[in-house]
This record gives sequence, structure tokens and C-alpha cells, in this order.
Amino acid sequence: MPDAIIAEGLVKRYGRLVALDGLDLSVPAGTVTALLGPNGAGKTTTVRVLTTLLTPDAGRATVAGIDVLREPQRLRAHIGTSGQYAAVDEYLTGFENLEMVGRLYHLGVQRSKERARELLARFRLTEAADRPVKGYSGGMRRRLDLAGALVADPPVLFLDEPTTGLDPRARLDLWEVIGELVAGGTTLLLTTQYMEEADRLADSIAVIDHGRVIASGTADELKALVGGDRIELTVEQAGDLEIARQALAGLAVGEIHPEPALRRITVPVSDGAQALADAVGRLTERRVAIRDVALRRPSLDDVFLTLTGHEAADTPGAAPQPAEGATR
Repeated sequence: MPDAIIAEGLVKRYGRLVALDGLDLSVPAGTVTALLGPNGAGKTTTVRVLTTLLTPDAGRATVAGIDVLREPQRLRAHIGTSGQYAAVDEYLTGFENLEMVGRLYHLGVQRSKERARELLARFRLTEAADRPVKGYSGGMRRRLDLAGALVADPPVLFLDEPTTGLDPRARLDLWEVIGELVAGGTTLLLTTQYMEEADRLADSIAVIDHGRVIASGTADELKALVGGDRIELTVEQAGDLEIARQALAGLAVGEIHPEPALRRITVPVSDGAQALADAVGRLTERRVAIRDVALRRPSLDDVFLTLTGHEAADTPGAAPQPAEGATR
């Protein structure tokens, strides 16, 4: 299967801050690749370069077989984008927003109207089609924004943290729509901070930190990097957390991660079932009251923590970003 997106050695600097530091990436056609990382890691900068909104300081990239730097105008007709914030005009109706995008793509008056109605139906917005967008909920605006990215039926779609700020129900709705797009053959590059989102939607995941891809593979392949099981344990008394950490140190096969605010501790172990029994026994001997204890497989959170040394939800100092652009 050919690669729909290829990036080689992308570099982008903002003064002394390096947003991209030789980033390499490939996305096979008809698949979903998730760029996973915290704010400031370079995810949004990568998308802006690949969608022609930013010019890199070094490196090359092609999308849908088109050179990003040499033929930006031609490329824009072959991609769709949806950013962290819905790029819709709240004073226009949902129908008017989509019709306007169609005209900008030179679909013609009649086809623009037809396409707008098709997409409003597909995204379950028909009943709200003729209402001003300023009255839409956050989830409705996000669906309308994604519909706008699909007006020209692009073969490659970029979604930059598309579910940020959505409630769980709206997030699930958008995941369903994304799944339908991919089933129809669309190639998708998705940036996200949500581990569950990457796990559920992506065929492959690229973990990005400090402007470089530091690991890539399927979710199962990445989880295999950290191996073993995890004992996740919550104590009744905050003062017992350190006692628990010392008691379980002998069972750990990696770094123990305490979370004092939650009175919780996570311990990587081998031979999970036996280790769990031993852990409970050790804490009982030390009279540590346990509120909750569980044995689980590694998650993408564990992968990210192991690879980067911090949680994916952390927000290290981000490189300054240029003003928002709008590319559909």
C-alpha cells in the first residue's frame, strides 16, 4: 500500500525554540495514523506544515503524491483539515457554512447546495441546518467543522485534536463519524492527547516528543515495548502511600509511579496474578488499608510515560505558534 503522507527530516524553529527537530513520518493510504504527544511536542506544527500553513526550515514532505513545498496550491484541493477549534461562521446557518465552502472549492452553485445537504444529513445536522451556528452546541459545531473539511471529498484528512473540549457523548459520536470516513477509504492523520482515542481509532501510532517521533507502531506493538502487567492500588490513608511504595518495591520490575493526590500507586510487575497476591499480603502485614486494587495490562499512558518520562496530559512549555490559518 503506497504512503499517502511522507515527511522526512522536517525542522521548524521559532527563534531558539525548536518545534520540529528532524521529524520523519509516513502514513499508508486508507489508514489512520495518530500523532500522540503533549502540548508543545510538535503535533500541531507537523499538521500545519503538511497542510501548507507553515513552511519548514528544513526537510521535505509529500501528501497524496504532491510536494508540499513545491505545489501548495494544488495540494490544497486534495486535503481537508479540522483543527482544535471549529472554523465555522457562527452568524451563518449550518447550510450556509457548507454551501460557502463548496463555492470556495468552485463546485458551482447547484452542486454546493447539494453537497451541503448531503453532509448535513450525514452528520445528523439536518434539523439544525437552517439555524445560525451561534446556537449550536460544541459537539454540533465540531461535526459541522468536520463536514466542511469533507465538502470537496478529499482523499487525505488532517484532524488536529478534533475532540478537545467535547463531552463523552459528543466524543463518541465524532469517533463513529471518523470510523465511517476511514471505512470509505479516507487517509487520516489524527493528533490527540487522548490515549483512548488513539487506541480506538488508529491503525498505527507515532509517539512524538520534543519535535521528533520517538516510537511508532500499532497500539499492541507499543504496549509490548513496556511489557508486563501493572498493579494499580489505592490506599485509604494518604500517609500509607509511602509505606505501600516501600513494601512493593521488591515486586516492581520497573519504576513505581505514586500519585499522592489520588492516594494511588502503580507498580509494574511480572507474573501478574502471583505478584498481586504477594502485594496484598505485604500490605496486610504492614496494616495498610486498601481501598481498591486491580491488575491490568499496559496502556498507552504507560507507553508514553516510559518513553518520555512524563504523562501525555502534561503540558510542557509550548513553542509559540503562528496565527491560526484556515485550510479546508
